[in-house]
Amino acid sequence: MTDERGSLDRRLARIEGQVRGVRRLLAEGAYCCDVLNQMNAVSAALNQAKASLAVSHIRNCVDGHETESAHPSAREMSKEEVLDELSEVLQRLVR
Repeated sequence: MTDERGSLDRRLARIEGQVRGVRRLLAEGAYCCDVLNQMNAVSAALNQAKASLAVSHIRNCVDGHETESAHPSAREMSKEEVLDELSEVLQRLVR
């Protein structure tokens, strides 16, 4: 799970750089469509990061519930509670 968190951290650092690039475009008075295209790229990258984290959660906290790979917070819940939480999270992701 540590490798997955490291990968996600690197992905978020790239997204952070993209956001700084969008701010720089705005400061330089770039063409609105160019800024919107870059903002769309940031949004897509963030969606990919969210999907990656959701997959990690399913692997480690849902499928790995009550095992060593589960996060301590997930181990404190019943399997039913973990699944209910996953359902709520996925519903928020697709809004």
